[in-house]
Amino acid sequence: MGMPSFPKPNNLPEAARLQRALAAKVVLQGSLEGLRYIAALDASHPTRFAQGSGVSVAAVVLWDCALGQPLQVAIAQIDESALFPYVPGFLSFREAPLYLAALAQLAQPPQALLVDGQGIAHPRGLGIAAHLGVHLDIPAIGVAKTLLLGRPEGDLPKEAGSVIRLMNENVQIGWVYRSRTGVRPLFISPGHRVGMEESLAFVRSLGGKTRLPEPLRLAHLAAGEARRKGQQSGQMCCGPILPGPV
Repeated sequence: MGMPSFPKPNNLPEAARLQRALAAKVVLQGSLEGLRYIAALDASHPTRFAQGSGVSVAAVVLWDCALGQPLQVAIAQIDESALFPYVPGFLSFREAPLYLAALAQLAQPPQALLVDGQGIAHPRGLGIAAHLGVHLDIPAIGVAKTLLLGRPEGDLPKEAGSVIRLMNENVQIGWVYRSRTGVRPLFISPGHRVGMEESLAFVRSLGGKTRLPEPLRLAHLAAGEARRKGQQSGQMCCGPILPGPV
């Protein structure tokens, strides 16, 4: 599992060119029906005000869809100063090395990725889910908490399960989905080797105790806990941990 090509941190035109080249390889067809093992990915960084110092963490939860439970949690940590800087629209260059390091620790290769971030709902069609999906040539779906690109096609009802299309001009780039009554919506977009309808159906099938699908909720908690522990100890590492209470 090699690292993707990376531009120099100060060369955003080159970064944009790389994104467009990879976006051209995205396949928006495929179903996740019947697959068993997925990897849910989330990252935790120091605040923007503390950029350049502290620890950044990626957490990957290996989830068994047949059993409806996690099998493994893997953590990758690195000094913040070693990462691509925070630039909106270029976060995949910042987070991909962390995610790849964590994915490499899994005992069971995942059949698909569920990523906290964008799929194709991105100014150049390559959010973190699409970037990782193309690089690894594996189905991937982005589930973002915030809107980066596009507009909801109408008003989203407040009831759980409500969904409307996310549009960029006249092209659908994802879904606006309310997972629980009254909570803020999620923005779902396919990343690679999965269709538009299929990406929504799969996220819905996962359920969850909170706003996030359960595998992503666990990854979010694991990433936050690992970063707090890393900051307190001053240690950086890459290594597996066992799922703890969540």
